[in-house]
Amino acid sequence: MIAAQKALLRAQALAARLQQGGDPSGIDRHLVTALAPFAGRVLSGYWPMRGEADPRPAMAAHAGRLCLPVVTGKAVPLVFRAWDGGPLVAGPFGTSHPAESAEVLTPEVLIVPLAAFDRTGNRIGYGGGYYDRTLQLLRESGSVVAIGLAFGAQELAEIPAESFDQPLNMIVTDHEIIRPGK
Repeated sequence: MIAAQKALLRAQALAARLQQGGDPSGIDRHLVTALAPFAGRVLSGYWPMRGEADPRPAMAAHAGRLCLPVVTGKAVPLVFRAWDGGPLVAGPFGTSHPAESAEVLTPEVLIVPLAAFDRTGNRIGYGGGYYDRTLQLLRESGSVVAIGLAFGAQELAEIPAESFDQPLNMIVTDHEIIRPGK
């Protein structure tokens, strides 16, 4: 029941992203500001696809090691490989990531792609549960900050949360930085 509701909300938010787009310079400006307190920490971003907000300019400005997520199998947490701006290899679902020879890192800050978000920190991804599994694992073993990145057009009034859903600590859009619970 909730899965069907989330699928409908996902489609609605992705259609809004496609129709309305957003301001890439606003994304860059707000993400650089949001990341500033985390200088020196290992940052995971992502390689954008399908019209996603692009974290790469802010990642390039980050003073710390960078890594990108790698999907290694179905229904398992992501692995993060070091990335220095070099070439990437094609992964499943249209993703791109560092080669298998790249060092595996544990991120302390994750820029999380999403299809939709609400102001309480709930998110809808693309339905594979990769980030929920990964964030749960990382949070069980230490402190990690999850920053959702999206265009303002992807905001929904409310997203139903299930027990396995991992909330975002912050959401960065082209319009603002949202800090749920503050």
